[in-house]
Amino acid sequence: MSNASAARYDTGDGNAAAPGEVRRWRAFSLLALAYFMTAVDLLIVNVALPTIGTKLHFAESDLQWVVTAYALTFGGFLLLGGRAADLLGRRRMFMAGLALFTAASLACALATGGMFLVVMRGAQGLGAALVLPAALSTVMNIFPEGAERNKALGLWGAIGASGATVGVLAGGALTRYAGWPYIFYLNVVVGGAALLLARRVVPESRLDGARRRYDPLGAITVTGALVILVYAISQAPIVGWTAARTLGLLAAAAVLLAAFLVIEARAEAPLLPLRLFRLKTLAGSNAVGFLLGVSFYGYIFVGTLYMQQVLRYSAMTTGLAWLVVGVTGVLFAGLAQALVTRVSAKLVMAAGLTLTGAGILWATQVPVHGNFVADLLGPFFLTGTVTWVFIPVSIGALAGVTERDAGIASGLIDSSQQLGGAIGIAVASTVAATRSRHLLGHGHAVADALTGGFHSALWVCGLVGLTAVPIGLLLIRRTEIAQAAATMQPKTPAAAPAD
Repeated sequence: MSNASAARYDTGDGNAAAPGEVRRWRAFSLLALAYFMTAVDLLIVNVALPTIGTKLHFAESDLQWVVTAYALTFGGFLLLGGRAADLLGRRRMFMAGLALFTAASLACALATGGMFLVVMRGAQGLGAALVLPAALSTVMNIFPEGAERNKALGLWGAIGASGATVGVLAGGALTRYAGWPYIFYLNVVVGGAALLLARRVVPESRLDGARRRYDPLGAITVTGALVILVYAISQAPIVGWTAARTLGLLAAAAVLLAAFLVIEARAEAPLLPLRLFRLKTLAGSNAVGFLLGVSFYGYIFVGTLYMQQVLRYSAMTTGLAWLVVGVTGVLFAGLAQALVTRVSAKLVMAAGLTLTGAGILWATQVPVHGNFVADLLGPFFLTGTVTWVFIPVSIGALAGVTERDAGIASGLIDSSQQLGGAIGIAVASTVAATRSRHLLGHGHAVADALTGGFHSALWVCGLVGLTAVPIGLLLIRRTEIAQAAATMQPKTPAAAPAD
């Protein structure tokens, strides 16, 4: 992202001018709508997974790809999307990403086979990776520094936070009353309307005089490495962890990841300047964001399957159950924003990680014949404290970053969380499937075996979340994050795991 002085605005009629106040807020509304759509689209699928698995004959071990395909391409190409938006034009890339996202959504709705749906979900993620950085960069450019920009960013964060709640609820309602394809048809309607209005409402902007240097090889190698890693993990329970195929895939993922680091170290304009990781608070915040993504997204995935496959909740009831986490998270966000400046952003983050991890571990005690109030309400309420983590992590991810690196740093924390989520879902799915298969082989009933598998996966998710506590305390510097919090707190949005 660049500051307003570096951008050229094109009103669409050939005249270069900064948009007026009414035009700015009109553009913001459209950009925020597109952002909301991409934020909702990860969690809106979760409650529909069992239905999709039944209708399209997904194997249990492959079901997680409906979610991870989106998260992998979204996180893997996010930084490249931001670079393309700066150099080629933000409105142009916003519209290109929106067109791809909308077309892929239509293809998802029409899917009759599992593989086709997974591929189109990946295309959706690529579209979202173009939409989000272009939209946020445009917001940063059309609003001048100060109160008006702070207001816009606060609204932007609130919209992202509500995406988590609306996603699970809308997914449940649409699956229950219309059918699972309508969770994708909704994107077609919203995306099509946004495309029709974008050229008229959103101003064009780009970096003037900047050389068009990209790093597509970097994006391809890191995304390829993660896709192979997730595939190896998801197939390991079937072919075996020590099988030649599993070991070969893990080795290939390691080679691609090493190649990515070499490319970034030598590239003239790297997607991810490795020098940023010399900032310990930035490095620590991204490590915490990644581990939280592994933990929390895995928890949501496993919890959804438990409610629908063991407790036999409908998609609608499951969506309403997750509403507790979303609403609690929004309520805790206000307290977190006050505490990061009055107490310590670092301690707020540590407290949030501890409470969230404890809530996930509490969920390992849910029985086969569970009751929502007795067995789920407490863990769901406690894990709503996840917003205590996302807010200070978002602040720490920009601590000590120069103006020229602010866009890369803000995109990096989004990528860390998305990619962590993709790996977390793969790991949780694999652990649950392995344990359930073992229990079934020893004569346990199906419900008992499924619950045992989900318990094992939740133990992993909870412990990974708690592992982030010492990492954050060791790497994140209190003075740096305190300075960043004092500077940014009034305009830092309340982030949520939905985006």
